[in-house]
Amino acid sequence: MSLIIPEHYDPKLSVRETEAAIRYIRETFQDEIGRELNLQRMSAPMFVEKKTGLNDNLNGVEQPVSFTMKELPGETIEVVHSLAKWKRYALKKYGFGMHEGLYTNMNAIRKDEDLDNFHSIYVDQWDWEKVIAKEERTEETLKATVKKIFKVIKHMEHEVWYKFPQAVHHLPDEIHFVTTQELEDRWPDLTPMEREDRIAKELGCVFVMKIGDKLRRSGKPHDGRAPDYDDWSLNGDIIFWYEPLDCKLEVSSMGIRVDEDAMRYQLKEAGEEARAELPFHKMLLNHELPYTIGGGIGQSRLCMLLLGKAHVGEVQASIWPEDMREKCEKAGIQLL
Repeated sequence: MSLIIPEHYDPKLSVRETEAAIRYIRETFQDEIGRELNLQRMSAPMFVEKKTGLNDNLNGVEQPVSFTMKELPGETIEVVHSLAKWKRYALKKYGFGMHEGLYTNMNAIRKDEDLDNFHSIYVDQWDWEKVIAKEERTEETLKATVKKIFKVIKHMEHEVWYKFPQAVHHLPDEIHFVTTQELEDRWPDLTPMEREDRIAKELGCVFVMKIGDKLRRSGKPHDGRAPDYDDWSLNGDIIFWYEPLDCKLEVSSMGIRVDEDAMRYQLKEAGEEARAELPFHKMLLNHELPYTIGGGIGQSRLCMLLLGKAHVGEVQASIWPEDMREKCEKAGIQLL
């Protein structure tokens, strides 16, 4: 557990004012991102059957919360980690056309999460997915979509300032792009997360691209990514430099999704070739699913960013160790 306590912290808003701001940000942002990316809000599952292969296995080591139900004896039900694969299946199932997409309010439990100012076992994000053509599986498509998301986030700064002028945290005016290999080449002696801190502080806001495959110098990935949804050559994270805590803040992980060739390559690289026999993976390899771009945008993370909060527990209700609660209380950090 790692906790950053800022000096002389002032939350600016009371708990009730914060709750009002959270509601405003969430309701306004989802409408604006839906219009900007042509997304329709859809209902989504909180749990899925393990045998479908629809759950996100994240870095491959986190264990989902699971249970059984009396009506399906012998079947394991898993609380979702994210809806990365379910969304692509849903676009096909519900008949979404070219350049149409969906977003959901995704709530998850990640019980193996390391807790700190930004990480909770409770995850709340807007999961979104959009149909694109095969020939649009390019870096240009990815960057154009990232810029649209950044535009909406930047516009939200002005919206929040109008309603809560004393609380808004000001954001940079543009987003920059850099690959993980460029970061390793520039700072080979730093860890990947230290590189992200350096580049975020230097540029203000950056999209770190190409996460999941091995880097040339170290022979290791910049960070873990599941092999069966993002194309590791066409993905990335939106990261802001966050002055209140003097470190980076990631608000979105996204990318163009795997096609058949990328799926085969990445399953092999990850040692997960057996997953090719799962229903979702079979559909993809048999050309039965649309080509898509998608990602997740953290709801609590966005609220933190826009309101200048010191801890994610100020904008969501979760469970925290008692010593973390005591330290936060002494510092004026109001955990919900």
